[in-house]
Amino acid sequence: NCGLNNGQRATGEPIYLGGIVSKTGPDDFSASGASANAYFRCVNDNGGIHGRPIIYTQADDKWDPKLAAELARQLITERQVVAMVGGSSFVECSANQDLYRQHGITALVGTGVPRPCFFSPHIAAVNTGPRISATIAAQHAASLSKAKSVVCVVHNIPEVSPWACEGVRDWALKAGLKAQVVVFDIGKFNPTGVLDQALASKPDLVVINLPRGLLIPLLKEARGRNAHRTVMFASSAPAYNPEVDRALDAEWKDRLVVNLEFAPVDSTGPDNMNWRAVMNRYALRTDTRDAFSQSGYLAARVLTQAMLGLKPEQITRPNVNAAIRRIRDLRSDMWCRPFYVAPAGQRNNANHTGAVAVFNGSGWNVLANQCIQAADPELTDVLASERRLGLSR
Repeated sequence: NCGLNNGQRATGEPIYLGGIVSKTGPDDFSASGASANAYFRCVNDNGGIHGRPIIYTQADDKWDPKLAAELARQLITERQVVAMVGGSSFVECSANQDLYRQHGITALVGTGVPRPCFFSPHIAAVNTGPRISATIAAQHAASLSKAKSVVCVVHNIPEVSPWACEGVRDWALKAGLKAQVVVFDIGKFNPTGVLDQALASKPDLVVINLPRGLLIPLLKEARGRNAHRTVMFASSAPAYNPEVDRALDAEWKDRLVVNLEFAPVDSTGPDNMNWRAVMNRYALRTDTRDAFSQSGYLAARVLTQAMLGLKPEQITRPNVNAAIRRIRDLRSDMWCRPFYVAPAGQRNNANHTGAVAVFNGSGWNVLANQCIQAADPELTDVLASERRLGLSR
């Protein structure tokens, strides 16, 4: 089910879209862009945008903010994209927030990571982000383990650390727990040294807020030391991934809690089933089917719906981005709550509630019908805005 869903190949004047992903570097973080591309291919096979096909360009910033800025400039000024969508990068929101403002763009990011993805009025991410995701995982893990002390681990990418772990810290301190943030140099990542820092204060709970490529070696190091037997572990959404499943063993049963950001990947809601069908039909077999893939699909679907609300001749950058800014109360079985884009001048963090799962020795036990609100004090302004908009349910 894609766009007009009429089974007719779009052949009209193309519509150009772009997205920035971090594919080459410390980890391949491009799943969001790959699934957005798959969805747009499906849209093109089903009437496009009122007969106009989408040409979607994913640009790899290689985790380099200067390259991210140059790629976005090329897409906007040379490629003349009407919208930016489906991006998944550790650096591009920071690098491009001013560029988006200058060109009147509200980027529908698939997987937002650094702070500007959730604080720039010109960026709207469909995911929760690492700060909220880690906080939700920490809340549940602490309740299971009755933790009294928490450590959150994050790398030193600007605008990601220490911000991405400060939600865990602020929630823990408010709840009367001891809390500490451990930041390490991503260019000198050493699992042994990082785990030494994390365990130095003898915490009850270690929250890992890292991409999959760094997370797995750290979990293996913890397993090698049997640290999981005395310390509970939790992670933001990157841990909810088949590669992580394969890297763990039965010893991890009930010792690792993760936040999902979206519905479980095997849930049977119509939108989630459609995401899986789109990926099976239009994506590569090697493209990851995880939370970040879900986010790219959702971003692409949100933009498609916004553009279908316009007439074919109205598909211009000002009109498309105005349509994005009008998005309110958009529902899906893949989100815990409605998605929206905040009014002009306000920041976006619509997705701040999520489910959790506990590793069962071979896979994940997802808490049924559980959507946990992140107890992050930083959300005060977002929650107040939602009440004014009538979106606080």
